[in-house]
Amino acid sequence: MQMPRFLSSLNEQKGLRSSFVGRVSGVEVGLDKDEVLARLHPAHKKAVQDLGFCWSQLHLAEQIHGSNIAVVGKHHPTQTWKDVDGLITSDIGVMLGIYVADCGAVYIYDPVCRVIALLHSGKKGTEGNITGKAIKMMQDNYGSSPADMVVELSPCVRAPIYEVDFASEIRQQALAAGVPEKQYSDAGICTASNTETYYSYRMEKGKTGRMLALLGMV
Repeated sequence: MQMPRFLSSLNEQKGLRSSFVGRVSGVEVGLDKDEVLARLHPAHKKAVQDLGFCWSQLHLAEQIHGSNIAVVGKHHPTQTWKDVDGLITSDIGVMLGIYVADCGAVYIYDPVCRVIALLHSGKKGTEGNITGKAIKMMQDNYGSSPADMVVELSPCVRAPIYEVDFASEIRQQALAAGVPEKQYSDAGICTASNTETYYSYRMEKGKTGRMLALLGMV
């Protein structure tokens, strides 16, 4: 599997594995999310395996377009965490996963304390400052310093196609929380302008698939 170029700042980190699965060729999409995810499952499972994990090590957020975040561990049996849009772990062997189809996936890594977070930040999650909340939780729970963190924003819908520039807001939230500007990266790609490569809920009027963001430590 070819790793997305925008994740190079993360994948060059020792012991860190990340990926972003875009549009999967040949998979029919529709309005029913569960049906689409079932069709995409083989490709998503392979992406997890290509990073050196098995599907049973994957933890997913339910994603209710909020700003709640769960701290997860390898001994937790739950695979889909209810009522949350973000996941944090310090455990090796845990893969975090977020589905997106225009919203941003925010990857956060603290290489000093070895803590990771993966967030679903669209309009509502960004309004709730889910990025700032995750950084604060990493500080409070693990002693992480924002000055050490590396943050990456995935492809997402952007202005002028979408009236809310939440990509810019996510950046400002990360910097306001103390992440150095040089350690914040943005893919700079609009999903709605690149539907041959990415799914876009807005452009495809709901009849679309889901990208899968992945982040784990080995």
